[in-house]
Amino acid sequence: MFNTTMPSRKPEPARRQKSAAPRPDRQQAILLAAEKLFAQRGYHAVTIRQIAEEAGVPLALVAYYYGPKQDLFHAVFAHWSHTIEERLAALDAVSKDPADPNTLTRIVEAFVFPVIRMRSSPEGQYYAQLVGRELAYNSEEADRVLHDFFDPMANRFIDALHEVLPHGTRAEAAWGYQFALGSLLHHLVDDRIARLSAHINTPSDPAAAERLVRFIVGGLRAALPESSKKSSITPPKRRQT
Repeated sequence: MFNTTMPSRKPEPARRQKSAAPRPDRQQAILLAAEKLFAQRGYHAVTIRQIAEEAGVPLALVAYYYGPKQDLFHAVFAHWSHTIEERLAALDAVSKDPADPNTLTRIVEAFVFPVIRMRSSPEGQYYAQLVGRELAYNSEEADRVLHDFFDPMANRFIDALHEVLPHGTRAEAAWGYQFALGSLLHHLVDDRIARLSAHINTPSDPAAAERLVRFIVGGLRAALPESSKKSSITPPKRRQT
């Protein structure tokens, strides 16, 4: 009799499931999405899920790359730390000669120009808004960013102001820095200039950078003493008769 048993087939190897192609741009997409949403809505109004949706990535991938939300917030500023380095490099290139009338202007240009250039670029507009919006608030997340990135730069500029305006104290130079910073941040984030100028001016217009520098320099010269001035004049002694 014939053997009617069919020969057993070797089991086919399990088909490998096609995994998603690696996406080296996903980490960058998460960072840019976080930057945009933090700038538009504020740190506390944004969730990790919203960031993942904006970036077009799975929710778990955000935590995989960056950890909790506060670390992602910190990573956004770490990504832009080269702007701080650019400002400090420009400051180092300035001759700190108090006798040179242009020294103060050069210091303020080093403080202002790199930020205005960044704000006018498509990739820098959200970061500039984020700096102006979030760092003004006294939050734990903002304080960490200020301590790690901005305080060291601030102290360098305060020292430079004190060096070029040596007749004031360093504490007075710190006031001057704070006032200059307020002018710069407000220029970055306030879009009302279009409405207030009957739509002649545009927000964060790079052409306004030189005006902003002159405004800050004038304020510093008015607020900080450039030369020793006696508050009272001692009258000459009368000749005794």
